[in-house]
Amino acid sequence: MSLKSMMDSAETAPTGRRRRRWLGCLPFVLVLAIVVAAGLYLNRHRDLLPIPVAEGCEVDSVDGVVDLSLDQMSNAGTIAAVAISRRLPERAVTISLATAMQESKLQNLTAGDRDSIGLFQQRPSQGWGTPAQIGDPVYATNKFLDKLVQIQGYAQLPLTVAAQDVQHSGYPDAYATHETDAKTLSGALTGRVPASLNCTVNSVGAAVTGPIGADGLQQGGRAVSAKLKDDFGATVTPKAATAAGSADAAGGSPSASASADSQGLGLTVGTGSGTTGTARGWAVAQWAVANCQDLHITSVSYGGKVWRSSDSTKGWQASGTAAGSGPVRISVAAKDAASSSPSS
Repeated sequence: MSLKSMMDSAETAPTGRRRRRWLGCLPFVLVLAIVVAAGLYLNRHRDLLPIPVAEGCEVDSVDGVVDLSLDQMSNAGTIAAVAISRRLPERAVTISLATAMQESKLQNLTAGDRDSIGLFQQRPSQGWGTPAQIGDPVYATNKFLDKLVQIQGYAQLPLTVAAQDVQHSGYPDAYATHETDAKTLSGALTGRVPASLNCTVNSVGAAVTGPIGADGLQQGGRAVSAKLKDDFGATVTPKAATAAGSADAAGGSPSASASADSQGLGLTVGTGSGTTGTARGWAVAQWAVANCQDLHITSVSYGGKVWRSSDSTKGWQASGTAAGSGPVRISVAAKDAASSSPSS
């Protein structure tokens, strides 16, 4: 090979290798460009991303703001409902909630100091009942209220005095520290403050289905109906929803209403008329939101507003229906286990 040919070869070889190396990087560059473009697009359209939310419940009202877990809010709802079933004043609810907040942080504890258990840390050895009985939030609340209503003028007493007369705690002043939060919770859970309780969820799962029973409900709807009766007693009247009722709960979608009604998973809850009936309606509606995950509730409609598990971060929204009292309408998930799905 001549000297000139060797020099030409030496000059062209690196350029060819550099070109081949650049071409080898091209797929990586294209993938990177696509990823960056997709990231920019999704950042501008975040509603398209199924981003998990922090699950929990909040009451935000003129009385204050209280944040609780789903389980804590469900227990708080039961305490309020039992007091409502006994037609007790809101002060009884506030005292009961403050006591349970101090004793158990609104958790149905299976163990505590000595043999104390349950929401109010009641002791079987002190005659409160068997462990199984005290472990039932409805029973435990009723036992607390049995003692509370025996205290003359309890509603006018300082909260810490009324609670201590029932509990005989070693730390009687501690109950008062929860009074403000208990009042905020009771305002929502008794229905005095409408549409102030919201629970944020990623999913409410799917209810167990089965044949429609004599009550017109499948098992999922019957579970809601049974817990309503356990908590609220005779003050509410749950029944299978009509097609129109399911449509209202589903946000006015006829196709959704027909599907929910045919599966027997929609129900309405009568709460009475007048001011008391309206407050009780909001108590039931917000109780349903507090129990949305355990009972697989996808929507609750009352008083011209609707809560949907699929839009739970938005809280209560206008439903497009009249704001009259009427029944509370509740829909329960049937087949779609993901509450974030548009069809739920």
